[in-house]
Amino acid sequence: MIAQKSIKSLSLLALMFVSLAGFAQHENETHEEKAQEEEAFDATELINHHTKDSHEFHIADWNGHAISMPLPVILWTDNGLVTFMSSAFHHDEEGKVVVERNGQQFVRVHDEIYYANAEGGVTYDAEHHPTNSRPLNFSITKNVFTLFLTSAIMLLIFIPVARSYKKNDKAPKGLAGFMEPLVVFVRDDIARPNIGEKKYEKFMPYLLTVFFLIWIGNLFGLIPFFPFQGTLTNDILFTGVLATITFLITIFNGNKHYWGHIFATPGVPKWLLPIMIPVEVLGMFTKPFALMIRLFANITAGHIIILSLVSLIFIFESAAVSPISIGFSLFMYGLELLVAALQAYVFTLLSALFIGQAVEDHH
Repeated sequence: MIAQKSIKSLSLLALMFVSLAGFAQHENETHEEKAQEEEAFDATELINHHTKDSHEFHIADWNGHAISMPLPVILWTDNGLVTFMSSAFHHDEEGKVVVERNGQQFVRVHDEIYYANAEGGVTYDAEHHPTNSRPLNFSITKNVFTLFLTSAIMLLIFIPVARSYKKNDKAPKGLAGFMEPLVVFVRDDIARPNIGEKKYEKFMPYLLTVFFLIWIGNLFGLIPFFPFQGTLTNDILFTGVLATITFLITIFNGNKHYWGHIFATPGVPKWLLPIMIPVEVLGMFTKPFALMIRLFANITAGHIIILSLVSLIFIFESAAVSPISIGFSLFMYGLELLVAALQAYVFTLLSALFIGQAVEDHH
């Protein structure tokens, strides 16, 4: 009887240990699965990281550490102007590193700079969005740096070309000879047909500037290493500013016929004017809005497609996908070279068309 009870006790102990071992193994497997899920490749994060603006140029990763080129952070705060290099955040994007300047604390979350809260961290709402207040940010970001670089390249190109035309009355040579067909293309195929023979010269400086600014800026965005990487038209604020300039040029140069068409549409009965006037006024704003969205969306979509194709290799975790992924990526890359010039042409063409409608003489 005692032996039977001992055997039963040992059996129960053995069963308990087996159950505990199984539970521990299950817990280990659960932790491993969670770790794998956390370490799983996130294509969305990769795409967002490479398409958004940044306070630094990411150059490479070495032994798990990021190598980057920091850019100046310029903030207008409650205590006045504050400046420091973005390297002060030590690549932190989660608000863990606090930078103290001028008696104030700053944190960075998803490349946006906030004031630190009373505990020196970040407060989030129910949707995990930071609720900390933000200083005015005038920093030299990656896209701003690219804008400065593009502007410098344009000055280096067009100042010597202008001097060459002043000194040489004959056929241009060298850089001037290379640039002349492009300038003549903008003049003869964009400005003259859409604005008119008598008035196109007034708007040529703007049309040439916007054409080459968009084209060169787009080409720089296709070069995947420092000091390029930034894409001007990948920022909707940049495309919005260009569209706003076109809008302002249009309305300030609009003649009597242009405004008469908006507020007293020819051939429309007077009783329909209360309906037509709001429609025409709305049309004034939809044109620059379309310019802004078209320029932003086409370039951004191309970048997203290329990054998505490359991400397929890591999503499927198979080298067998790489020939297809890389092949289509190279095709899209070549297509983006065409789109870079095409979008510069389309934006300039539509700008000239809208300006031409505003300055057109009544016949």
